[in-house]
Amino acid sequence: MSQPQSLTQLFALDALLEPEEIEIRNTVRKFANERIRPHVAKWFEEAKLPARELAKELGQLGVLGMHLDGYGCAGMSATAYGLACLELEAVDSGIRSLVSVQGSLAMFSIHHWGSEEQKQQWLPRMAAGEAIGCFGLTEPDFGSNPAGMRTNAKRDGDDWILNGTKMWITNGSIADVAVVWAQTDLDEGARGIRGFVVPTDTPGFSAPEIHAKLSLRASVTSELVLDGVRLPASAMLPLAKGLRGPLTALGEARFGIVFGAIGAARDCLETAVDYARSREVFDKPLAGYQLTQAKIADMALEVGKGHLLAYHLGRIKDRGEITPEQVSLGKLNNVREAIAVARECRTILGANGITLEYPVIRHANNLESVLTYEGTSEVHQLTIGNALTGEAAFR
Repeated sequence: MSQPQSLTQLFALDALLEPEEIEIRNTVRKFANERIRPHVAKWFEEAKLPARELAKELGQLGVLGMHLDGYGCAGMSATAYGLACLELEAVDSGIRSLVSVQGSLAMFSIHHWGSEEQKQQWLPRMAAGEAIGCFGLTEPDFGSNPAGMRTNAKRDGDDWILNGTKMWITNGSIADVAVVWAQTDLDEGARGIRGFVVPTDTPGFSAPEIHAKLSLRASVTSELVLDGVRLPASAMLPLAKGLRGPLTALGEARFGIVFGAIGAARDCLETAVDYARSREVFDKPLAGYQLTQAKIADMALEVGKGHLLAYHLGRIKDRGEITPEQVSLGKLNNVREAIAVARECRTILGANGITLEYPVIRHANNLESVLTYEGTSEVHQLTIGNALTGEAAFR
């Protein structure tokens, strides 16, 4: 019997990374395996996450807003950020979601569109994990079509009064600050959408947690309710006008998912290979059967290709050349393949695959959410189709 290779060895993946990137990846992997993996199945089962404690540790690790410059942020490359997302989601999608929403949605919005005062007030504390942020765009009736949002902001003297409801908001009920997008009368239609930095202790703001989830259970998901929330004029993000503001932030989060989802797939594959090598069936290891090896080989191809696509998009993003359509390519492919891999790995584990003793069914359930948040697969298909044909088919 020959010595088995890892997926990284088989695809020579490390040859595509710089030494600093490998060091960052290994550091995050070590933290995730030692600090999170021993507890995450219990957190998932109980639907409880020590998010505030974890946020501080993740801040000390340097991954919160790690791809942003200044204000206590690490200023790392997009590829390094992607590798961190990959290693965090290899443990659980909910942990990567916490980091994505904090850094790529809430912090990015303030960093990219905010005033200097807003940046100074929030970003250093958020980078350290001392303040948690959330991002309020999706509404109960408006997900893929955010231009129709009903949350509104009306002027009252120099102040703004916000009313409305947001839904499926990661970190919502534990957040110290919410970046909320609302319809204003500053421009017509979707052009009138503006972002507001809302301290969550503002009167009229509440964030009831959503329970009874069967996916992303090791993650805090909430509703945001804004009932006459009065904000000063300085609460508006001054540089964000129209949907470009929230959609740019979503592009940042989707990029992290391109890497993250393939991390979940890798963890499933590694689990299945280890299980197949140790599980005996008819007096020999399950891994010694042709059907099992065919499954493993086919899955390894998709997981390896997913890594290559993520790395390629990372290099394009580091050059400042990435387009939304290219991010859609990565999210659509890698999440779709990750779910298929998780389900196939479950078959190798048999009945053991449905228990939380192994991570496979947990990854499969989580990936059902990842498939539809930050843009559904259908929306990404239409984005790619639009790019190739020049015809918009969203309506």
